[in-house]
Amino acid sequence: MIRKLLHRVFKRKPSASVSASTASGTRLHIIPRKQHGISRNHISPCALKVTAELQQAGYSAFVVGGAVRDLLLGLEPKDYDVATNATPEDVRAVFRRSRIIGRRFRLVHVMCGAETVEVSTFRGNSSPDEDEGAAAKKHADEHGRLLRDNVFGSQEEDAVRRDFTVNALFYDPANEEIWDYLNGYDDIKAKRLRIIGDPLLRYREDPVRMLRAVRLAAKLEMQVDAASAAPIGDLAPLLRNVPPSRLFDEMLKLLLSGHALACVVDLRARGLHHGLLPMLDVILEQPLGERFITLALKNTDERVRQEKPVSPGFLFAALLWHEVLAQWNSRQAAGEKPMLALQQAMDDVLAVQDKELAIPRRYDAIMQEIWVMQPRFLGRGGRRPFRLLEHPRFRAAYDFMLLRCESGEMDAELGQWWETFQRVSAGEREAMLLKDEVPKKRRKRRRRPEAVTDAGASPDSSDADAVIS
Repeated sequence: MIRKLLHRVFKRKPSASVSASTASGTRLHIIPRKQHGISRNHISPCALKVTAELQQAGYSAFVVGGAVRDLLLGLEPKDYDVATNATPEDVRAVFRRSRIIGRRFRLVHVMCGAETVEVSTFRGNSSPDEDEGAAAKKHADEHGRLLRDNVFGSQEEDAVRRDFTVNALFYDPANEEIWDYLNGYDDIKAKRLRIIGDPLLRYREDPVRMLRAVRLAAKLEMQVDAASAAPIGDLAPLLRNVPPSRLFDEMLKLLLSGHALACVVDLRARGLHHGLLPMLDVILEQPLGERFITLALKNTDERVRQEKPVSPGFLFAALLWHEVLAQWNSRQAAGEKPMLALQQAMDDVLAVQDKELAIPRRYDAIMQEIWVMQPRFLGRGGRRPFRLLEHPRFRAAYDFMLLRCESGEMDAELGQWWETFQRVSAGEREAMLLKDEVPKKRRKRRRRPEAVTDAGASPDSSDADAVIS
């Protein structure tokens, strides 16, 4: 009750932009609605409810991070995060439909119907007696990557500990004000992406920030400022120390950002692809491979922008295809049977890639199905095209084959044939079958006396697909 009373007594009314120096030397700018233009009506109902109820309970509570940034850029936020001085236990006590998650740093998920808002407690330095650099060294590995980071702090400290200035803005729905400690508002207006603090230290603390810089710069159409960009090439090898599962999560965000092509080009330019997709250099040096991947990324970007579903398995199948193709051709040249050679090539490529990017097995299965169906598109006689149409993964494999045709890897006539085959009637399909593609004759089994029944019938033989070389 005392907290609630103090909050109401000292709560300021909206005013002109206010600036004030803080204890750590940062300068707090409080920006009113008439300057930034964001109304509380722009905020999701769940985020409004969370901030309002925390404030009514006597705590500070702000919408923070990407949602504020996106609103300032005229974008629709995909989710909302709230930052508060309440501990996770305090937040849990305020909201009945909530749960505490996380180990390294505990968060609270507050549920409002189908919407979930993530609530975090302001973070601080590891020790009040240490500066940020000393604290980071104490809880970091030999490369500077933070291993423990679970200390609560003030709002100002929380702002300083975030990654980029454009992500360190706090919006108070009650007063419709933005609190800015690090000139992130000015950076947004200037389309400038700037890391907070010493770039060398911050990238060493978390090398994934280098990937995030590439993704955000492309997504937000910003330029990484010179000081933030300078160390990236030299520190790129630090990405090898990041857990593969975390690298995969960040790469997936990058590739599904709607700006995958721009991101991949920037990754290569900055030397950040080494250790992530080691085959990328080899693929991009091949004329067919470069065009194929460019088309795949363009198609993915277009689907994301149109809010159509995108399959990560399909995308990774495209990125790794030409490595599979090179090994497949090499094994066939050495005398291996086509399908056995393809299976071994797939296994080898995925084994190498899993060590680098930890692609989940559910995606491995999709990738392999798409790859293994590619030779079957060459068979356009007998019942094989009909069986292929019935395959549950046909559409993905067909789209993949069209990319191969469009890139020049396969004859465009093949793609046109399959496009027509799907559209026409059953009778017309029969007429389209290539007559010179005669299925291999089944080899008759010799009857064994003991296997012959009274009626003289023998067991049925299977009708397996012929292997297409």
